[in-house]
Amino acid sequence: MRVEISGESQRPDRVSEDYAAATPEALVLLDGSSSPAAMESGCEHGTAWYARRLGVHLLTRMVDRPDRTMTQCLSDAIAETASLHGARCDLAHPNTPAAMVVAVRLHGPALQYLVLGDSLLVLDRFGTVGVVGDNQPFPAGEALRREVHGTPPGSPERAVLHMRYALAVRAARNTGRGPWIAAALPKAAEYAETGSVPLAELRALAALTDGASRYVERFDLGSWPDALNLLEDQGPAELLRRVRAVEADDAACTRWPRGKIRDDATVLFARMR
Repeated sequence: MRVEISGESQRPDRVSEDYAAATPEALVLLDGSSSPAAMESGCEHGTAWYARRLGVHLLTRMVDRPDRTMTQCLSDAIAETASLHGARCDLAHPNTPAAMVVAVRLHGPALQYLVLGDSLLVLDRFGTVGVVGDNQPFPAGEALRREVHGTPPGSPERAVLHMRYALAVRAARNTGRGPWIAAALPKAAEYAETGSVPLAELRALAALTDGASRYVERFDLGSWPDALNLLEDQGPAELLRRVRAVEADDAACTRWPRGKIRDDATVLFARMR
């Protein structure tokens, strides 16, 4: 694989909670689950720390242990990362640091993949485009999120509704009553979407956090084939530039209602030949 990576934090003064890394044979993309500033997490390390540690452990597992399935590699990485927290971190806290995960690796004549959460993997099979991810609907959370989107950014009303939404999601996730996400429970790996594609059928792929997938999913700047063509011709940085331009033009979130004016945004684009 020939991989290009581009990422931007939500704000210049804020550390990105995304993490991306690649070798010629594997790549990982993690999107840390951000929280309202006033919400306790029970952890002294933070989301960015968690996403980086989990990403490093997962990439290492995928490369070093081809005998382990992708699900097993993520389960192992979650357990290894949990062991680093220490006694002062409450891993049972519903807001313990967590992340969405996209991972792929070359495995013999095939490419194996795993996606957990709302980050996306886009596969270009010589013109036939498939999108993997964001496959855990949570209707109660979606209804609350729409309420948040209906209020002005920065308003007290939005802050209250955002906290209500965040609390509802965290009370349900990784319990069987809501979405699964990589946090402290290795069991979450079992709910990832996995599969494989023959390398002979694959031209390219892209992995995007939800801050970058806004290009298609939120702002409708083009289709997924359009996005892949842009990545091929001009690279991931250009896709992010276009996303940022739309966000700047709609800072009031009126044309494109959304929870954040800007978000951490990261793209990996890999050519397979």
